[in-house]
Amino acid sequence: MPRPMKRRKVCCLPKNNRFGPVDSLVDTKDYINMTVDEYETIRLIDLEGFKQEDCAKQMKVARTTVQSIYMEARKKLAESLVNGKVLFIEGGEYQLCDGLENECGPGCNRHRGGRHFKDNEDKG
Repeated sequence: MPRPMKRRKVCCLPKNNRFGPVDSLVDTKDYINMTVDEYETIRLIDLEGFKQEDCAKQMKVARTTVQSIYMEARKKLAESLVNGKVLFIEGGEYQLCDGLENECGPGCNRHRGGRHFKDNEDKG
């Protein structure tokens, strides 16, 4: 019997969950579905500048799990950009944090008012 999948901690849902060519109609064969936990790895690693190990701590999963989630997310982003497919962000095995500082790490958007982690580092 396989181990049950561990829910990944996610600090916030995306403000927009659909991206793609402006004039595109959504065809069920021509869209990409990115899960919320895949989105969170892109946000933490590419936007916030986290290392995979720090991202894993934030999401409360193993670094190897983050690595595979991140690689899949980047593949989906590339397919959407290169092939002009609509990207939807929805679903996945995740749990939203409650926004309390003692549970969340420095990458949480909920208790920082949406500022970027690097802004906080620069102010010291």
